Amino acid sequence: MLHARQAGRTLLTEHESKQLLQAYHIPTVETHIAHNEDQAVEIARRLGFPVVLKLHSETITHKTDVGGVQLNLCNVHDVRHAWHTIEKSVREKAGEGHFHGVTVQPMIARDGYEIILGSSVDPQFGPVLLFGTGGQLVDVFRDRSLGLPPLNATLARRMMEQTHIYKALQGVRGRKAADLKAIDHLLVRFSHLVVEQPWIKEIDINPLLVCSSGMMALDARVVLHDLSTPEDSLPRPAIRPYPTQYITETVLKDGSHISIRPIRPEDEPGVSRFHSTLSEQSVYHRYFTALRLEQRIEHERLTRICFNDYDREIALIAEHSPSHAEHPEIVAIARLARLHGTSEAEFALVVSDHWQKRGLGTQLVRQLVQIARDEHLTRLSGTVLADNQPMLKICHAAGFTISHAQGTECDLVLAL
Repeated sequence: MLHARQAGRTLLTEHESKQLLQAYHIPTVETHIAHNEDQAVEIARRLGFPVVLKLHSETITHKTDVGGVQLNLCNVHDVRHAWHTIEKSVREKAGEGHFHGVTVQPMIARDGYEIILGSSVDPQFGPVLLFGTGGQLVDVFRDRSLGLPPLNATLARRMMEQTHIYKALQGVRGRKAADLKAIDHLLVRFSHLVVEQPWIKEIDINPLLVCSSGMMALDARVVLHDLSTPEDSLPRPAIRPYPTQYITETVLKDGSHISIRPIRPEDEPGVSRFHSTLSEQSVYHRYFTALRLEQRIEHERLTRICFNDYDREIALIAEHSPSHAEHPEIVAIARLARLHGTSEAEFALVVSDHWQKRGLGTQLVRQLVQIARDEHLTRLSGTVLADNQPMLKICHAAGFTISHAQGTECDLVLAL
């Protein structure tokens, strides 16, 4: 992509597009560029027949519209004939200067389903993802669903479920089911590509061949934004990406290694297990009331906790990963919630009883304060029960002062 921009191009070639996909671990068919007829023959022999020849061009996006695809070429004569056929067709339909050779690829048996995966920019929502039935008849069937990046595995599956092709992918008429989890993960990686590469204006993988044994991108197209576009004017995703910059590692006073990171939707089972480690006193200090475990781990409630709009709320989880455990253990949760329409936020914190008095609360409060500064907030506040002396001590050390105290509660504030 960088090479195309340096050359002043807004269109990646098929070969460049597939290199971009490979960087995100999206499997692609082996593709080689041939700049002349003899090179095409040599590559075809090396790959083994049958092969496919496609137009290699830096200016044409849709190869089939100009006769730029020749399939199932079984010998040298077929390859030479296909070269001349593509060259002639492109010159007749598009004019001179568009034919830059061909790509040579092995002919893949299409014993599966053809899917399209793409993204384009919406004026209001920014980059929007597309999933659906692909192939040459993609505009005829119009079986597609839309989503906003970035995706997680759950959101990826929801996109798939909104299409007719999803039923076929589960296995119909004796066909084996596709690996739906693998498709989920591919959609997630594709959404990360779209978010992390803001210079991409349009991207299509069509067809993405999917079957029980795997999947492979047979063709790809990438269009970049105009090179005169200021970088700060490039479209931004409607949903803020996962804030990886807030992932940290720390060592507590007793030598325990702890990972601290923003929460993810898939953390729900771990958060549920975390709540079973809290005593009644810890629950009361956090929520100012007695909440039964059954109430705290209700799915609807945990969904609200684990699905964060990172522009408005960032919850941090602290994890310990003992060598004998199957899953990392969540040992604390801290939260920073922006007050609507202001540059202020509220904070909250709860630490598992077994992990208290080790310095973890202090680490989390310091990190919340730093995140608040990084997010350009001007004021951080919270309410702590008057008898929660450990928490009051932690907040005092972090620079908070008591702005108001009434009855059993103390309002704390920190100007940033």
